[in-house]
Amino acid sequence: MHRRRLLKQLGLAIPAFSLARTGFGAGLGRSLTGNETIAAGPFMPTWESLQQYKVPDWYRNAKFGIWAHWGPQCQPEAGDWYARGMYEEGSYQYKHHLEHYGHPSKFGFKDVIHEWKAEAWNPEELVALYKAAGARYFFGMANHHDNFDMYESKYQPNWNATRIGPKKDIIGGWAKAARANGLPFGCSIHAAHAWRWFETAQRSDKAGPMAGIPYDGNLTKTDGKGKWWEGLDPQELYAQQHALSEDSLNNGSIHRQWHWGNGVYPPSKAYIEKFVNRTIDLINKYQPDILYFDDSQLPFWPINDAGLRIAAHHYNSSIKKHGTVQAVINGKILDEEQRKALVWDIERGQANEIQPFVWQTDTCLGHWHYDRSVYDRKAYKTGKMVIQTMVDVVSKNGNYLLNIPVRGNGTIDEQERAVVADITRWMKANSESIYDTRPWVIYGEGPSTENQAKLNAQGFNEGKTIFTDKDVRFAVKGETLYATLLGWPDGGKAVIKSLAAGNAHLRKQPQKVELVDGNQSLAFRQTEQGLEISLPENKLADDFAIALRIV
Repeated sequence: MHRRRLLKQLGLAIPAFSLARTGFGAGLGRSLTGNETIAAGPFMPTWESLQQYKVPDWYRNAKFGIWAHWGPQCQPEAGDWYARGMYEEGSYQYKHHLEHYGHPSKFGFKDVIHEWKAEAWNPEELVALYKAAGARYFFGMANHHDNFDMYESKYQPNWNATRIGPKKDIIGGWAKAARANGLPFGCSIHAAHAWRWFETAQRSDKAGPMAGIPYDGNLTKTDGKGKWWEGLDPQELYAQQHALSEDSLNNGSIHRQWHWGNGVYPPSKAYIEKFVNRTIDLINKYQPDILYFDDSQLPFWPINDAGLRIAAHHYNSSIKKHGTVQAVINGKILDEEQRKALVWDIERGQANEIQPFVWQTDTCLGHWHYDRSVYDRKAYKTGKMVIQTMVDVVSKNGNYLLNIPVRGNGTIDEQERAVVADITRWMKANSESIYDTRPWVIYGEGPSTENQAKLNAQGFNEGKTIFTDKDVRFAVKGETLYATLLGWPDGGKAVIKSLAAGNAHLRKQPQKVELVDGNQSLAFRQTEQGLEISLPENKLADDFAIALRIV
């Protein structure tokens, strides 16, 4: 049903599709990809079947996760989408590449991977730091749009981190560190889009002394004789032995083709099935608790059921391991029915109301891939921004996933560590108001609840809503109501209008009001104007989010 509607919206032909064609009509446990076997179980590769899914309590209770969106594109320390931008003539990343590496006809992204060594990476130290900061789950990036696998990959045997670059099992290292710290482990998977995303590597300069000389996107194995990559086929990485998509020379056209429509050159069956095999191999080998897909809905939807097959495998594998589904899948731009099958992820933004199903925002201290210019400008998010947004997200039934950008060498810088320290301090004092909570009847009050910024595509409304000392966010745990003030009120007197005498939201009169930080009892009185609370004379160290316990 969803597939046909989306195909019509995108102007694509509706292909014949049936369970019999995929092999599911004959029973689960069969190999649908030609190599890897889809796990048997109650979940079938259809949206209707996946809607049996229930989000596990551990994820609903966790609220806060940290992510290492880290791979070879961090080596140049020049920001996100470097492996695409370095082939966009005249762009900042193209100029950076010329200055630091040379022309992309001679030194392509495959060569950047070769430079990446991750020599100072210490996953045990970083994950322990994040757990201390209050993270209840941890993510590692399994691959990005650059198509490079960060693990020992059976189906990407040459272009993976154990073979070239650092020659380390990055996902294996993150997984081991996460589990040693008792944290559920997630993998983010972005590689479905390499087919379209890397089309810039097929270009050449239009001007200057290198005009007309092709970049390295169409090189093949035979071109590697005498090179460091002799014996390797760049097409296993770039996947560019195909015609360009419509309007490909327009750098922005990729965004309207993200759904595999609007003139995108169709990915081959072999490319899609290789992705499926790679992902199922990842699931089987590392048994991640969470999968994050950087796709609209699921990989290759709506032109192929690849993502549905992977989702069914992930859920059925979890049942085999745990007896019930303890797995999670994050997907983007989901309609109301699809949000029953996956956890809706909002990129760099948040929902404007309490959602009926658990959802997640994913965001970053700076750029997704490490960018030295963010460090130089001291432009990271502050601890205040992180905590206020987390409180807002939790009040609306959401989880908050934060990327801490990792340098090419595997470390995080001192400015990032200072932000992590600020998060750690607040969470140690106030996390009771975050973990294990559920939304109240309303999520909050104050100026920020009016005229909220609307979502755009995947999200991207972050930072457009300004929090003030008149803003409050609510959450509940059992009979306890948590009200978090998003600023220290004038004169230390807070008035929470939603808790006024006679308010229909209250089931009982407040008997006690305490600071969560330090458990100090506070004087209060309930009037028809609101619950008036007297805060201590001395401000708290973190006066931007004051969590109150009301019983």
